[in-house]
Amino acid sequence: MSDSGNKPPADDIDAENAKVLSASRKHTRRSFALAALGAVAGYGAYRWVVYSLADGMQPLPRRRAFQTNAELSRAIFDERALAPTYPLSHAERPRVNGRIGLKQDLLADSWRLQLVGVANETSFPQYVPDVTAWEYAYQPPVRSDDPDSAQDTMSKPIAWGDEPHRERAGKSVRGLEEAGPSRSTLPAGTPGLLIPLADIVRLPKHELVTQFKCIEGWSQIIHWGGVRMADFIEAYPPVRKPDGTLPRYIYMETPNGDYYVGYDLNVCRHPQTLLVTEMDGQPLTQIHGAPLRLHAPTKYGYKQIKRIGVIAYADMKPDDYWTKLGYDWYAGL
Repeated sequence: MSDSGNKPPADDIDAENAKVLSASRKHTRRSFALAALGAVAGYGAYRWVVYSLADGMQPLPRRRAFQTNAELSRAIFDERALAPTYPLSHAERPRVNGRIGLKQDLLADSWRLQLVGVANETSFPQYVPDVTAWEYAYQPPVRSDDPDSAQDTMSKPIAWGDEPHRERAGKSVRGLEEAGPSRSTLPAGTPGLLIPLADIVRLPKHELVTQFKCIEGWSQIIHWGGVRMADFIEAYPPVRKPDGTLPRYIYMETPNGDYYVGYDLNVCRHPQTLLVTEMDGQPLTQIHGAPLRLHAPTKYGYKQIKRIGVIAYADMKPDDYWTKLGYDWYAGL
């Protein structure tokens, strides 16, 4: 039996199809309009991020994202938590990485730590009215076609190629590397302490076997020896602010001012942060930052400055080499 009698009339079918097509066109137009608005908004957001004013070679929105991530990390992770330690048998021979500020051999006898911002500084025997007047002495550079062939010793110059220290009126030009000179470097005439290495190693010695992590993606377990930064700060305490609180920051730089790093004071007071004088059970070599470098196992390697020449307590956030080149100030693991 035919059911043609149950079919709706053709006019009704055409009318229904017309309604569907009309609704479809509306949805299509709306979808295209929303897509276009989304594309415009996305492009606008892209331009806002990319072409905003920069802070340390990062557009401000990205820099603020870094800062927000740092605050979240501080809130979630206790910065006093200890980094894992390992058996001495797991320690590896330290690899060479990061040569900024180390491109000439420093004559060991010429090294002094310039320490600024110490409470009652004139009561210390190392006090001088101008720490910046101290002159570091370097071995003359040696030309070489292969920078990696440099001798890793205190007594022989390291071959890097170009001379890093051009002279100007008898003084070395500072900040010759990519990030330029530091805005936090000490002005001439700054009083403070000139501390020889012998005075630092009188503090209690500590050894750690911890992991050094590089932002480049590699890591090593290394045997470190030195003095705790917390003991150093206790021996040479900072001037307190009028309200009795401690300054918030510590600034460090190499003797030539080419490399510099800023830290929160709490990072330096962490029980595992060391002023390192030994690696792998041996005195530091030139290429690893002799005579004094920092190890902070809760931070990436670019925060672990080698060949420290200046330590300054500060209440204003100091300059930081890699932050100026777009990296994160916090550098937490």
